[in-house]
Amino acid sequence: MDIHTLRKWIAERDSYSILETVDVHTGVRTILKEFDNVIEAPNWTHDGRFLVYNSGGRMYTYELATGDIREIDTDFAVDCNNDHVLSPDNTSVAVSHFTNEDVVSRIYIVPFAGGNPKLVTEKGPSYLHGWSADGARLAYCAERDGQYDIYTISVDGGAETQLTNLVGLDDGPEYSPDGKYIWFNSTRTGLMQVWRMETDGENPTHMVQEEANSWFPHVSPDGEWVAYISYGKNDVDPGDHPANKNVELRLVPASGGVSKTIVKLFGGQGTMNVNSWAPDNRTIAFVSYRLKE
Repeated sequence: MDIHTLRKWIAERDSYSILETVDVHTGVRTILKEFDNVIEAPNWTHDGRFLVYNSGGRMYTYELATGDIREIDTDFAVDCNNDHVLSPDNTSVAVSHFTNEDVVSRIYIVPFAGGNPKLVTEKGPSYLHGWSADGARLAYCAERDGQYDIYTISVDGGAETQLTNLVGLDDGPEYSPDGKYIWFNSTRTGLMQVWRMETDGENPTHMVQEEANSWFPHVSPDGEWVAYISYGKNDVDPGDHPANKNVELRLVPASGGVSKTIVKLFGGQGTMNVNSWAPDNRTIAFVSYRLKE
C-alpha cells in the first residue's frame, strides 16, 4: 500500500463518529460531539481539559469546556494511526506514524504544543500503547521477523527490549500507574484475552478469562480499575479488531475478579484503542460509529 492509497482509505471509511463519555459505575453516557467523518481513540489529558484524538492521519484536541477543536502541529507526521499516548507531564504526545518511505508505522514524540517529531523506533511496524509513569520508557506492539510481540524502548530511542516471544499475537501493552506491571492482550490461549506481566516481562498472569475476544486493557489513573473492549467470541477472528461491530466496553478490578459491561455500542477499531480515562477515575471517553447510508 502506498501512502496515497493509505490516506484515501483513512479518509473514506464510511462512518459517522460520535465522541462520548461514560460513567463506568452508573453507565450514564454523554454525547460530546457528532462528526460526519471518522475520528478515533481519544486520550484524556491529565488536567482534564482536553481530549486528544486522531482523524485522517492528523492529531487534534477537543476542549471539553468549550467544544473548541484544534489541530496539533505534527509537522511531517500527518499519517498517524489510532495508537497515540500522552506523556505523564502532558508536554508531549507520542504518535504512531506511517512513514512516507515504506508506509510502515513507527513511533515519534511531538511537543503537545506542536513541533518537530522525534523518531523513537528505528524499526517498524511499531504501534504505541503505553508510556511509563516516570516518563522514561514507551511500550508498544511490534512485528519483527513475522511475529507480533510486546517491546519497550527508552523515550530517547536506541535498543528495544522484547518482553514476549510466543506464537500468536500480543498487543496493547500499557503500564500500570505504579510502574509495577504492563497490562496487555494476547491470543496465547486461543481467544484474545486480558493479561498482566511485570515490566521486565516476567510472571504473565491471565487476568480476565471470558468467552469473548477482549482487547486493549486501560488502567485507571488510581490503578484500581481496568476498562477494555470486548468482541463476541464468534464475531471476529481472535487476532483481529475490526471497525463497525457490536462490541462492549467492560470493567474489572485491577486486582482481578468479576468484570461487568459498562456500555454496549456499535464500534470496535477506533473506539478505545488507547487509554481514555479521565483524572476523576470514573469517566471514560470513547467513540461510537454509525454507518453512512
